[in-house]
Amino acid sequence: MKEEELFDPIRTWLTGQGYVVSAEVRDCDLVATRPDDPETLTIIEMKTRMSLDLVNQGVRRKEISDSVYLAVPLSGAAGRLRNARRTLATLRRLELGLLYVRVLRTGTRVEPVLHPREFAPRRRPRNRIAILREVDHRYAELDRGGITGNTLRYTAYRQRALRTAVILRDETALRPRDIRRRGGPEECGRILAANHYGWFDRVSRGWYTLSPEGHAALEIHAAAVAEFPSY
Repeated sequence: MKEEELFDPIRTWLTGQGYVVSAEVRDCDLVATRPDDPETLTIIEMKTRMSLDLVNQGVRRKEISDSVYLAVPLSGAAGRLRNARRTLATLRRLELGLLYVRVLRTGTRVEPVLHPREFAPRRRPRNRIAILREVDHRYAELDRGGITGNTLRYTAYRQRALRTAVILRDETALRPRDIRRRGGPEECGRILAANHYGWFDRVSRGWYTLSPEGHAALEIHAAAVAEFPSY
């Protein structure tokens, strides 16, 4: 569907709601006004797909009117935008509306998905605290921004597990309190008990040693461990 083919279905839909529709008004794809309310001005920007260019157009039109919609075509009654949930969240933050122009076997249907409304940001204090805690609990910044999802990350937990392994490396066995005294993490007891990476062995109640996997991990991560501050 071409951009100009979006115009007639949207015009018909708006006309049915009492709007007067004009096209290509001072760079706006479509403008809708109401004879019974001269202050009403709705602007609709149309593209054959959702894109950053379309969003940017919508943001610029917000300088003119509070009621701005983006319109894109979709095939079939069940068609959805790629990453629809994130896209809608972004449009909601930008206070932009969204119309689907659905191309069906029986014709074309305009479906309002999102109306432009004032956005009140929702803060997530627990997420903020989690980020600050992660930053505070790292020994070194070992990851690069923009790495792919499958790349190993040196999270605060992994770094603190490595610190625990370093302290255990040359010892027959230690208790968590002994590890803390030697500069280990406060939560080393939980790290040892959970043993997520298989780096530790419990030799008796409250006593732990480094497993063969732990020794191998210290060799694999030797360059990262070398970046840790000394105690």
